[in-house]
Amino acid sequence: MREEATSHQRGRVVVVTGASGGVGRATVRAFAARGDRIALLARGREGLAAAADEVERAGGEALVIGVDVSDAKAVEDAAQQVVDAYGHIDVWVNNAFTGVFAPFTDVTPDEFRRVTEVTYLGYVFGTWAALRHMLPRDRGTIVQVGSALAYRGIPLQSAYCGAKHAIQGFNESLRCELLHARSGVRTTMVQLPGLNTPQFDWVLNRMPGRARPVAPVYQPEVAARAIVHAASHARRREYWVGGSTAATLLANAVVPGLLDRYLARTNIEAQQEEGRPESPANLWSPADGPPGRDFGAHGRFDDESTGDSPQQWLSRNRGRLGAALTAGAGVLAARRLAGLVRR
Repeated sequence: MREEATSHQRGRVVVVTGASGGVGRATVRAFAARGDRIALLARGREGLAAAADEVERAGGEALVIGVDVSDAKAVEDAAQQVVDAYGHIDVWVNNAFTGVFAPFTDVTPDEFRRVTEVTYLGYVFGTWAALRHMLPRDRGTIVQVGSALAYRGIPLQSAYCGAKHAIQGFNESLRCELLHARSGVRTTMVQLPGLNTPQFDWVLNRMPGRARPVAPVYQPEVAARAIVHAASHARRREYWVGGSTAATLLANAVVPGLLDRYLARTNIEAQQEEGRPESPANLWSPADGPPGRDFGAHGRFDDESTGDSPQQWLSRNRGRLGAALTAGAGVLAARRLAGLVRR
């Protein structure tokens, strides 16, 4: 009892993959503000060093581990390193990913395989590593950072969408197994909207224009708050972040064929703008590793991004009102899509 109390006073032990930039970077800041001890896993040395400094200044404790999550043995060794340092793991957040913006026929087999290995198998390997240490203690939480694209594929991101769909199915299967075993270990998934992160300058891009998130765009701190909340409330099977996520997923459930046509008409242009990437693609090597630089959590879309998500509040505090409002958003989105497609 005394050992558990001391551990609680020092904060939880949290592992975050993809911690050097974007959503991962914002997430480690949010956990640090709670005084947690955080293992930062990523490839980018410059980003990791800067993230560790932010964690310490925010009141947390940082353990930096350079790792490529597509390497199962390396991830397992990283988990053991965390346990050797802190004794156990309370929360594991799978977040690392990479992607290619291009028509499917312009993506090579090696590129598609690489996206799948990092974005999907990286989650599988991270979950394996976490369970190895959580199951014997019969406690712990695994948070899978997902996307609206875990349910709804869009053009130009076939490899990423495929990986996110795979994570969704894998996580559901695992959750059923844990429930059957009456395990004290929990798993939950957080489905995110378009976010203002550096990824749009990092991804391998074969589009004519510069990659961008589909509007509306949210700040990464919105995602970070949802991830931290999910880590403490993991009985929920998943959380939807952002009104656009709720509207997309509900419309996809009601009128998927109509949504196919709408996305075919709008999403090629919606995912690009004038210009070309200024940073090297991070598919094979990190953009924030030597001789690169630290990119932080935010991308170049601060001027159009919002740091608030009323829908996220409703998701956390769901009830009859929240369900009614969310369902209403889905109906309105479906009607709006119908009108756009008929034009």
